[in-house]
Amino acid sequence: MSSPRPTSVPAKHPKRDRLSTTSFLLEIGSEELPWQMIQPAMTQLAHLMDGFLANHRLAHESVRTFGTPRRLAVIVQGLANKQTPALQETLGPSKAVAFDAQGHPTKAAEGFAKSQGVDVGELETRETSKGVYLCAIKRQKGLPAATVFTEHLPGLLQQLTFSKTMRWNVSGVRYPRPIRWLVALVGARALSFDFAGVRSGAHSWGHRFFAGGKSVAGSRGIRIRRPELYEAALARGDVVVDPARRREMLAGQLTQLARSVKGRVYQVNQEELLDQAVFSLECPNVLCGNFDRTYLAVPPEVLIASMEEHQGFFSVIDRKGELLPRFFAPTNMNVKNMELIAKGNERVLAARLADARYFFDEDRKLKLADRVPQLHGVVFHKRLGSLYQKTERTIALAGALADVAGLPEVKALCQRAALLSKADLVTGMVGEFPTLQGVMGEKYAAHDGESVEVCQAIGEYYRPRTPDDAIPGTTVGRLLALSDRLDTLAAFFYAGIVPSGSEDPFGLRRSAFGVIRIVVEAGLNIDLGVILQQATRLLDAQGVKAGGHAGPPLHKFLEDRLRYYGRTVPGYREDVMDSVLGRADGAACDFRDLFLRMDALQAITSQRDFESLIVGFKRAHRIVEKEAWTTRTVAVELLTHPTERTLHQAVETAKRAVGHSLDAHDYHGALRQLIGLKSPIDRFFDGVLVNAPEPEVRANRLSLLCQVDDLFSAFGDLSQIQVQGQ
Repeated sequence: MSSPRPTSVPAKHPKRDRLSTTSFLLEIGSEELPWQMIQPAMTQLAHLMDGFLANHRLAHESVRTFGTPRRLAVIVQGLANKQTPALQETLGPSKAVAFDAQGHPTKAAEGFAKSQGVDVGELETRETSKGVYLCAIKRQKGLPAATVFTEHLPGLLQQLTFSKTMRWNVSGVRYPRPIRWLVALVGARALSFDFAGVRSGAHSWGHRFFAGGKSVAGSRGIRIRRPELYEAALARGDVVVDPARRREMLAGQLTQLARSVKGRVYQVNQEELLDQAVFSLECPNVLCGNFDRTYLAVPPEVLIASMEEHQGFFSVIDRKGELLPRFFAPTNMNVKNMELIAKGNERVLAARLADARYFFDEDRKLKLADRVPQLHGVVFHKRLGSLYQKTERTIALAGALADVAGLPEVKALCQRAALLSKADLVTGMVGEFPTLQGVMGEKYAAHDGESVEVCQAIGEYYRPRTPDDAIPGTTVGRLLALSDRLDTLAAFFYAGIVPSGSEDPFGLRRSAFGVIRIVVEAGLNIDLGVILQQATRLLDAQGVKAGGHAGPPLHKFLEDRLRYYGRTVPGYREDVMDSVLGRADGAACDFRDLFLRMDALQAITSQRDFESLIVGFKRAHRIVEKEAWTTRTVAVELLTHPTERTLHQAVETAKRAVGHSLDAHDYHGALRQLIGLKSPIDRFFDGVLVNAPEPEVRANRLSLLCQVDDLFSAFGDLSQIQVQGQ
């Protein structure tokens, strides 16, 4: 018979001696890695090492990773010198098959024992759910940690994955850049194995241009004597291997330089630039440079983008928040004549800023409105037409949104802003700096003499760009942002191009989340169902071909983003959101209304009487559901018991009050009215038997409960609420 897979468990020792410990270092040295890859690779390496140590029964205290452009490294501290001993148990044939009637071992038992390398007499029995089976037990002694690493490290290194890799020699190993050296130490012992055509050892390399760098003629590198000495040894080679330490050094230097010029670092992109600098440098330093004041006539957003995108420079502002003609440049050098490096950076930046000024001057020679026809030549999507066609649809939707929102006074402004919203995409500046789309549209619109409202809307309608970004601050900007996103969503869904699993190449989830944030946070009670229907008609009128898809309809997609918003921002309970969305009307998509219902329901769940109210309601709901009862007419003359009459009167009163509250979107008030039904419902179930022997009385009581069910269902599907014990 086939045996189950062997299992290994740590061996039990009555008196286990404390294992002596050591440390381990692995360093992978290579040509310069792209800075974006280093942090993810460090995280991946730590995860792989944790799994490696667990799988090979190597006890340890901690795993710490390092990364620079030329190296990835991991240090394991408190590493056991040997593997933890283990017992390997392998099940064999059943006892009934392994022994004959006289108790002698059969060929099955002998064959199993031989396959396991033990005598038949050494086999034991184990009770399992299927009966008693033979079991072979092998005691596995712990191998030295050095032996385990030497044998298995190449396999671990093969598991490292990157977004882009290359092959550079006959080994066929894939890595982002050619591997040039490997360091592997267990304690003071250097391990020797081959990977990617490189032999491991104890020698690393320092800064490329200073002592210990591999490009230095005649250098033998830096010998690492023990893992604990790794950081200090590399520091002598002008390499700071700890990213946290590099970040600390850079931040400190930035602060000092800012004080020296009586300014401060521009903060919007500071963390992003710090990340880039930390993982682009091994010897972190920052120098201060200057640029000509005449460039300050160009919008500061342009200068900041040029310094950031082209050079990775930090911008400097004064106490009023105005840009200073200075920059802070991270550098991988620390030499006596840093002034020479600063001058080189100034010359490079001057050329970039001159280009930016040229684009700015040339772009303003043609008005944004005159650029709109150029959008005919820009493809939005091959199945969805040009950006000009998208602009036409956005204009119509912006006007419709203003009407539906009850804001006719801003309709013309919304449509003008929609007309100009994409025109800056065909300017030279946005072609050079795509991150400035919208920003330059606002600048150029102001230069053309457009109204303040239109200019602001163009500048802010891309917001929110990220989950943490603010929504547009003006009414026109919000309506323009909604019309642009709703057109995008409607167009892709109409064409059958929808997100699948984790795949979302066109950022439709981000667009939908932006829609939810704007309507909820701006307090816009808008029926988006009407807008989505018009969006579909516009697409059809333009000749866009519809394509079927198996995913949810667009309103459900938006509801899912509302659920995500409720979960991540205010932290609503899942059953609360289920209750509200379970009664959502797909034809009418008022997502702020749904959010307000969630908010009220979430708030009332903490009240003392709420859970007992839901218990009583659920009892009524289950009875009505089980009986499939639909008759709602209650005969007052058949209400013979006082609790019946009390409940009927309470329901009639609550109907009017709840209806008035729902019409006024006062959902807290509606739920307070429902809370008031707790006592009448409880007394009803305590006082009468619903399944009365008289058919007409039973039917009348079911109709009363049906009214109770309807009253609660007017708010939401409250049967979804989870209460203790149910």
